[in-house]
Amino acid sequence: MQKKTSNIIKVVIVAAVALVAGGLVLFSYRSPRPPAQGGDSMHGGTSAQSGTSQSGLDSLVGKPAPEFSLKDRNGTVYSPESLKGKNVVLFFNEGIMCYPACWNQMVALATDNRLQTADTVAYSIVTDSPDQWQQAITKMPALGKATILFDTDKSVSKGFGMLNVSSSMHYGAYPGHSFVVVDKEGIVRFVFDDPNMGINNDKVVESLKTLN
Repeated sequence: MQKKTSNIIKVVIVAAVALVAGGLVLFSYRSPRPPAQGGDSMHGGTSAQSGTSQSGLDSLVGKPAPEFSLKDRNGTVYSPESLKGKNVVLFFNEGIMCYPACWNQMVALATDNRLQTADTVAYSIVTDSPDQWQQAITKMPALGKATILFDTDKSVSKGFGMLNVSSSMHYGAYPGHSFVVVDKEGIVRFVFDDPNMGINNDKVVESLKTLN
């Protein structure tokens, strides 16, 4: 009886060791992307792939901004031509699904006195519909201060190379968390992609100082 009990104990121990070992193997292959800084987000897709590098985006610098014509919630049209004479900050982002990181950055741009002056403006570009953002403003009233431009067909985001950036959680389909600074003559002077999805006002302001 004792021998039988001993054998049973041995089997149980071997099974337990095998289970633990298997669990360790499974655990060792789990490598999820760390949470984005600046808050959790309601991304519905998979982790970002290795996208356009910062050096790739830098190819925009020194050239005229790609052509665009985008409307805000009131139907006002914005284009490189209409914006000449002002330094322009464009924030390409994932939009409605990127809560709260992108929403917070949009509000931060809209309420920063350094970025809303007589010769400097900041706009957020999304691929959602105006109706969706009206609902978002109801949820976060401060968003009503932001000038949101609607790139619903994604043509402008594609033209700027923003659909394949490293920060995009929906690689090839949506922008991520990227900034473009265009000078008063319509020339791109600064581009920055932030996979951490943080608040980047200070970095943008520093880039603007080089234009004065």
